Amino acid sequence: MKKFTLVAFLLVAFIAGTFANGNGKSSHSVDASKSEVKWVGEKVTGKHEGGISVKEGSLELKNGKLKGGSFIIDMTSITCTDLEGGTRDKLLGHLKSDDFFGVDNYKTSTLTITKVTDKGSNKFEVKANLTIKGQTHPVTFQTTLTENGAEVSADATIKVDRTKYGIKYGSGSFFDNLGDKAIDNEFTLTVKLVGKKNA
Repeated sequence: MKKFTLVAFLLVAFIAGTFANGNGKSSHSVDASKSEVKWVGEKVTGKHEGGISVKEGSLELKNGKLKGGSFIIDMTSITCTDLEGGTRDKLLGHLKSDDFFGVDNYKTSTLTITKVTDKGSNKFEVKANLTIKGQTHPVTFQTTLTENGAEVSADATIKVDRTKYGIKYGSGSFFDNLGDKAIDNEFTLTVKLVGKKNA
């Protein structure tokens, strides 16, 4: 009888503790100053790279496991780090034009997590909806989650097929005889989100 009472007491304490902690759920607001997005676009003759600022976002955890989240990036902030001067400015002007991201009309892009699969060792497979130029398509990628006190960080590399979002400039899939002017359909985003636990 005493053994049963002890087990029952521990079970009740565990359940009460779980509910007291919000079922283990926690929300972390993304710190834009500590987060970053880097991009790489490749072409026949080489590649270009740069960054884009994170505007805002959140990461949702349950018992220390990633469960959801979203973030917004400021497309007007796009930079190029491998060129200088007028050549850099010309490329950035083109990237911001309607040939590419049309930032006058589409100032932000958004990624929203739809499903997370725990792969163990703080690694997760993430399915998400990515919105660029007002068009939304699914993407799948791997992310690693790291907790440090009240902070949590998520790191991921995401391959994006730009042609799905109507960005067809220089694509060999849509234009013939491009030669060494052809640009890869895919570009790469390297994302680091740092979030602080909400009170």
